[in-house]
Amino acid sequence: MAITRFKRLRQSLEELFPERHLYVRSGGEMRGYVFSTGKQLMCATVVAGAALWMGVCTAAMMVSALSVSSTDQMVIKQKAYYERLNADRQARLNSAVAQLSASSGSLDELAASVEKRHAALALLVSDFRGVPGAAQALQTAKPRLPGASPVERIQATRMDQERLIDAAETFANTRAERLRAAMRMAGLDAGGFTRGGGGGSLGGPLIEAKDPRALAAILDVDEEFAGRIQHAANDMSDMRQLSAASQKLPFYRPTTNPALSSSYGVRFDPFTHRPAFHSGLDFPGAFYTPIMATAPGVISFTGVRSGYGNVVEIDHGNGFKTRYAHLQAASVKVGQRVAIGQRVGAMGSTGRSTGPHLHYEVWVNGRAQNPNRFLKAGEYVQQAS
Repeated sequence: MAITRFKRLRQSLEELFPERHLYVRSGGEMRGYVFSTGKQLMCATVVAGAALWMGVCTAAMMVSALSVSSTDQMVIKQKAYYERLNADRQARLNSAVAQLSASSGSLDELAASVEKRHAALALLVSDFRGVPGAAQALQTAKPRLPGASPVERIQATRMDQERLIDAAETFANTRAERLRAAMRMAGLDAGGFTRGGGGGSLGGPLIEAKDPRALAAILDVDEEFAGRIQHAANDMSDMRQLSAASQKLPFYRPTTNPALSSSYGVRFDPFTHRPAFHSGLDFPGAFYTPIMATAPGVISFTGVRSGYGNVVEIDHGNGFKTRYAHLQAASVKVGQRVAIGQRVGAMGSTGRSTGPHLHYEVWVNGRAQNPNRFLKAGEYVQQAS
């Protein structure tokens, strides 16, 4: 069978490349050349291989020339960004000089107006005092150039102003976004803890800066710069409100022991050995281990509850409540105000308990929540501090 196929293939090749004779007359002599099927097939193979090689090389060169690597694209984008940034800053400076020249002013007056903007920035930065990390991120140092020309004073002050306003916006927005992320981790809506950018506290008095023109008149600066200060002040206001809200939420641990013996959700009941819903977290430990408040609030209940044994409950306001159960003893009284980390009781094994541990619950608007989400959010907030 194979021999038959081989013969057919050979016949096909002989039909495609039949034996050819070439006669050449030169100097009165006739010469003949015979091109057999094998020689023609070899020449055709060489020609086809060369054509294929040239085609592959040409395609590779074209692809290499037309394609740009991702690294090259990133470099090009960064270069274009910084070129636009420098052009924008230069345009602002040129615009200010042109406006002043049009009003027959002097460069000394322009330098004075720029320094007024610096004073407005110092007023903004003063509102960041007391915020962790703000001092390092927003170092203010008014440029001192003794004997410098007005243009040099303008350029030095402008550069420091741009750096400072950018740093203020970045710092406030980054910290606010981190706090918003912590709120989302706890399953809360961060928008409910802010006023939505209604204004910022600048240097003490509250300036409702919805209109940049009004703020520009108050601070004695140009409208564009006043708008940037307004934006940074609003970010700062959101950051302060979110930070203050996080200090009132149960984001902190009720005991120093990080281990858990039982989580929130459905589990096998240790007494009935059947699936049952567990509405909190269980922290194991020794008898009389200190139990601490996870947020500031007012003691709303101390006593015995069915199944919980000795219980302390804290009302944190805005619908938030925490419960500390199976205590050996309580160290607070109803109506007493407590702070974060203040001792409220001692770990025990009262009520429906198999051994010394703390049963901890978080309630929001009358519904039990997963306390673990609040603990993780608290760790994220502490990392941002």
